[in-house]
Amino acid sequence: MSVSPAMSNETVSWYEASARGRIAGLVDPGSFTEIIGPSERETSPHLAIFDLPEQFDDGIIVGRATVDGIKVLVAAQEGRFMGGAFGEVHGAKLVGLLRSARATGRDVIILFDTGGVRLQEANAGELAIAEIMRALVLARLDGVRVIGLIGGRAGCYGGGGLIAGCCSTLIISEQGRISVSGPEVIETNKGVEEFDSKDRALVWRTMGGKHRYLIGGANRFVEDSCAAFREAALAALSQEAKLDLTVLAAEQARLEDRLARFGDKSDATEIWAALGIDNADEVPALAAQTFVALTAGKQETSDDAR
Repeated sequence: MSVSPAMSNETVSWYEASARGRIAGLVDPGSFTEIIGPSERETSPHLAIFDLPEQFDDGIIVGRATVDGIKVLVAAQEGRFMGGAFGEVHGAKLVGLLRSARATGRDVIILFDTGGVRLQEANAGELAIAEIMRALVLARLDGVRVIGLIGGRAGCYGGGGLIAGCCSTLIISEQGRISVSGPEVIETNKGVEEFDSKDRALVWRTMGGKHRYLIGGANRFVEDSCAAFREAALAALSQEAKLDLTVLAAEQARLEDRLARFGDKSDATEIWAALGIDNADEVPALAAQTFVALTAGKQETSDDAR
């Protein structure tokens, strides 16, 4: 099944687009071939038990395509179906795609948009996360680049945040968010005094694209457009693919250093100031290009792993 090209990916918002719209704005026109598409009716075996609606692609689209002529495999989560949450079929499709990457040598681009694991498929969803992470790491050890794009409505939470942390490169927009625990989960378990999930400014300062980019949790920061994500993904496809003990040791050392430097900070703005960013309180209001220019050379490095 093909995905029609977007009218103009220069202006199409990544945040507002559907999963299929994002694919259309990312890949070369007419190049996408879907694997296990809606016509095959591979739906969740669990949702009907709870009288919940099913979707014929189970909230994730996977397939083959090209980006500027480069052969890739693509997976895109639909955040508007159950918050892009992982279930048995949803997870199996991504595992299969990553295994195909090892067999074919194609790099993988994952368009994250997920709140984590479906509560209705808790055990199957948690198992899917583990299987995806294993398949992703094995693919990277074989030299496959796995590039994550984050800028959708649901963010990248729960098991999705764990999977994203295993990727070769993460590309994020201001609208993107990355965290293992979502705002409501933190508030429920620790109280509103610890984290007020209704404080949207706090949520974005703590988990949003600008902060994740500045502390090395994402490699590239882009504007909210399909064109910007495509350009950044294309650049990431040209980078060296590496994952070894040297990379992991460097990342562990960086994380320990981050904790030592910022462990006593109570707000992201304090971390930004410690990074040497002037007028840190103004960072949330900066336009994307201005933000990247003003923070150049001040963000943490990621050592190709998070």
